[in-house]
Amino acid sequence: MRFLHAVAGFILFFELPIPIYWLILHPFNSFWRTRVRAAFWFAGLTAWTCGGIVLWIFRHALLATARPSWFAIAAGFALILVEAYLFARVERELGARRLVGHAELTGTGEMFSGGLYAYVRHPRYAGMFAALLGAALLAGTPLLWIVLAIWCPFALLVIRLEERELAARFGANYEAYRKRVPAFLPFPLRAPEKQ
Repeated sequence: MRFLHAVAGFILFFELPIPIYWLILHPFNSFWRTRVRAAFWFAGLTAWTCGGIVLWIFRHALLATARPSWFAIAAGFALILVEAYLFARVERELGARRLVGHAELTGTGEMFSGGLYAYVRHPRYAGMFAALLGAALLAGTPLLWIVLAIWCPFALLVIRLEERELAARFGANYEAYRKRVPAFLPFPLRAPEKQ
């Protein structure tokens, strides 16, 4: 159980604060443009310190005392491996600086629509969702599922802010890309609109 708790806790600590980080950066990127280094420090320390404190306080309620089923364990690790693959691939395709928001803060960089981004607009966020589902399966508590149900709309709001910033930076190119490429899964969830 300790190993499962450690894996679930690490994933929760790493992934849950990501929307807080971006909520600090995206709406205020014009403010942060002249303070790029301070932006990374402030957003990172704020997001992961708050996330770490909350996780530590509620760790006993978020992690079950009974071992989850073997199916839940296998599915949980499979989802976490999907995230590990997507994270490594996105880091290789974009580079670490772009992955943490350097392009957004400096207003530089070109729109990238190759590699994984040719299939989904947000492979990094898709990996984040997969890892959190995997951690929830490993943790095995109903409370964590409730937390994730509340957290998901917040994360989707932050993704909308990012898309708005990308549309402002890249204009019609990004809008055409957004209409052509699904957000998280490499297939559309609904039929395309007729024109």
